Amino acid sequence: MNRQITHLFGVVLVLFTLLVVFTSRWTVFEAKSLQNQTANRRPLLEQLQIPRGYIYADDGTVLAKNIRSGHGPTLRYSRTYPTNELFSHTVGYSFISHGSAGLEKEYNDQLAGSANEFSSIIDQLSGQKRVGNDLHTTLDPAAQRLALQLLAGRPGSVVALDPRNGAVRVMASVPNYNPNNVPSQFKQLNTDKAAPLFNRATQGGYPPGSTMKVVTATAAIDSGRYTPNSIVSGKSPKILGGVPLSNCCTEGSGNYGPLSLTEALAKSVNTVWGEVGEKLGKQTMFKYMQRFGFDSRPKLDLPTDELGVSGVYGSKGQLLGPSDAIDIARVAIGQERLRVSPLQMAEVAAAGANGGKLMKPRLVDRVESPDGRTVDSRGPAELQTVMKASTAQQVTAMMEQVVKAGTATAAQIPGVTVAGKTGTAEVANGTANQAWFIAFAPVPNPRVAIAVTVERTQGEGGTVAAPIAKQIIQQLLKGNG
Repeated sequence: MNRQITHLFGVVLVLFTLLVVFTSRWTVFEAKSLQNQTANRRPLLEQLQIPRGYIYADDGTVLAKNIRSGHGPTLRYSRTYPTNELFSHTVGYSFISHGSAGLEKEYNDQLAGSANEFSSIIDQLSGQKRVGNDLHTTLDPAAQRLALQLLAGRPGSVVALDPRNGAVRVMASVPNYNPNNVPSQFKQLNTDKAAPLFNRATQGGYPPGSTMKVVTATAAIDSGRYTPNSIVSGKSPKILGGVPLSNCCTEGSGNYGPLSLTEALAKSVNTVWGEVGEKLGKQTMFKYMQRFGFDSRPKLDLPTDELGVSGVYGSKGQLLGPSDAIDIARVAIGQERLRVSPLQMAEVAAAGANGGKLMKPRLVDRVESPDGRTVDSRGPAELQTVMKASTAQQVTAMMEQVVKAGTATAAQIPGVTVAGKTGTAEVANGTANQAWFIAFAPVPNPRVAIAVTVERTQGEGGTVAAPIAKQIIQQLLKGNG
């Protein structure tokens, strides 16, 4: 009998232990993952009764606020976006029916007032209602509006940063959408072939064309292998990567003969930069690409699934490295299987503008409680040193020549020195171009770094993207810059 009781006690003990283990697993260790599952709408239902925090632009413009309806137990709050599609991809949306995106998703805990779980519990016990915190962003509505106006409905993107502190001033992606229409038009938006929900600024993967030569120039100068005055051969064609590479024939045959490295950047001579990349080698090229942020997810405060990784991709969508079979000569001129986001190329420009130091990009400057206290400050943070300060000065001087006398004269601004680089990558089997321009200004104390790209245009970077960048730089410098 005692033996049977002992066995029964053992069974009960095992079952009780299992109960404790699994209860702890779901309520403690995996509670967060359960809460974040898209099928679990309980957190969103709870949040309907919480006034979410506001989202503000840098000038105080309200980008997201609440509409109150009902009373007592039927009290509900719903989200509305007063500037409509102006910052659709960046601000995102938050609706019980379709979840959240953008800053609304990334800062959900702060906006819903649940970032501090301990204080939330105290508030509930004391009968106080939870109220969300406000986000104060670095976004500039006037410059953003101008960017959308200049893109004029053409698919593409503009990203502008303050290179001194990483503050994102402009993040435009076209086509865009009106977040107020998400509840009623989500299916249509989600199936639209133009992909209006897709944030091209951070998720787009485009061939960078000749804007990549800024990265190659940095590697060439910083490694000590070249100087801006190094004489190189601009003959065309050259055998690089085992096959002929030719220059663009906008000037005669594209055969330039001997010229300096600075002239080669100003005229965007493919055979020079392909040869430079090949001589530097894959290890050196990848080392500098990674310093700029390639091969890793951007450190921007948006949801991880809304941030693409720039790099060289294989046939199965995997990132390739220096040990893989890669034509590094063509990577050096922005071809091969290199894919970049506009955010990445804005960071390339920003690192050069900031004396070689790459600052962490950020959309939110601070989080404030409803009583006005700053509960979280997102000040400037240095990510890494990409190049020596002397290299930054030399590459800047080379990029100045691109705007003064090279392929980007359309970006000249009276009284302001602009450093830039154009890019024109053939796409759609050579029937269209991906037009690019990256730049910063004013030299020698840059306050704006920018990347502009326009998809499938018949124009070139110097004629399509550079004029857009010029006007946005002017707008940002006119403001507090």
